[in-house]
Amino acid sequence: MSYLTLTMNWDWDKLQEKRQQQQKNGWGSVGKGTWGRREDEEPRADDQENEDRYQRQGGGPSGPKPSFQLPKMPKMDGGPRLRWLILAALIVWVLSGIYIVQPDESGVVLRFGRYVRTEVPGPHIHLPYPIEQVYKTKVSQVRQTAVGYRAQSVGGVFQQGRVQDVDEESAMLTGDENIINVQFNIQYHIKPDGAVDYLFNVIRPDQVVKRAAEAAMREVIGKNTLDDALTGGRVKIQNDVAELLQTILDRYEVGVQVVAVQMQDVQPPKEVRDAFKDVASAREDKQRSINEAEAYRRDILPKAQGKAQQVVNEAEAYKQTRVRQAEGEAQRFLSVLKEYEKAEDVTKKRMLYETFEDILSKPGMEKLVLPSDAGSKVLPLLPLDSWKGGAK
Repeated sequence: MSYLTLTMNWDWDKLQEKRQQQQKNGWGSVGKGTWGRREDEEPRADDQENEDRYQRQGGGPSGPKPSFQLPKMPKMDGGPRLRWLILAALIVWVLSGIYIVQPDESGVVLRFGRYVRTEVPGPHIHLPYPIEQVYKTKVSQVRQTAVGYRAQSVGGVFQQGRVQDVDEESAMLTGDENIINVQFNIQYHIKPDGAVDYLFNVIRPDQVVKRAAEAAMREVIGKNTLDDALTGGRVKIQNDVAELLQTILDRYEVGVQVVAVQMQDVQPPKEVRDAFKDVASAREDKQRSINEAEAYRRDILPKAQGKAQQVVNEAEAYKQTRVRQAEGEAQRFLSVLKEYEKAEDVTKKRMLYETFEDILSKPGMEKLVLPSDAGSKVLPLLPLDSWKGGAK
């Protein structure tokens, strides 16, 4: 007999003794099928069911002893399925830590809300939520914000050239105490190492950039005159605003880089806009006259300079010719003088003959040969042919 059977038999003996003790105390009668109940007590439904089951098994004071079985734990419906669901949920939770950073993005990882690292583009993995979180922001995207105007849209589509003025943002005071409306936009992007500052160092960083740009523009406009803002000083103003804006943003550690500042429209207030248009027209007429005069100057001045240079060159050439000729004559005279000193008579005759030769060799000169005794006559020569030719 096993240990389990001995234990159950021992429990049955104790149960019988307890029933007998209860019967002596008037708590029930075995013959009536009661078990631990008084005689005047109505039998309960569960007690009656237990008694019937006990007698069907041949129980009783003299019957065989019942065989007890250990109670079994209730089985949980769908137990294996629940375990698989829990395992699948755990796998999904672990795989939720896999993420990809795009080429134009930067991934900022937080562990329990504290910054731990910045990930470069590519696939990565982090501890699942809520242990670690990843914030991805586009660092190479050029962002743009407008100051002094808003683009209008029709049906959700922005219309080119249609804007709404915002005077409280565009109205500014120049250095010569004139009011002017300046509409401009700012282009910027997040620095490669500024994603953390952009996300967590300031609240609403785009608004911070806009307000800082407005303050920078007001400061620069206050240092320039109205004419500078309306005409030729716009490029310098844009460069000064971009430099000052970058200084402010670096001081606040916003984490952005200013790309450009562009002034879209610069106009006086509406109340005096007509008068400013007249002034602008007069200024344009003045500039046109200046341009025409400058064009005439550029046309006539080179010509005059060229003519003056030509006269100078001709004079210089004449000078050089006369100098060379005088030097040659002086040299020839000195050479003749040297020969004259050697033989005076011969030199005189040679010079006389050369002079006659030079005179008589000139083309077109009429030559007359007179006899030696022509001088003694009253009318040695009357050139009638020459007179007739002159009369014709």
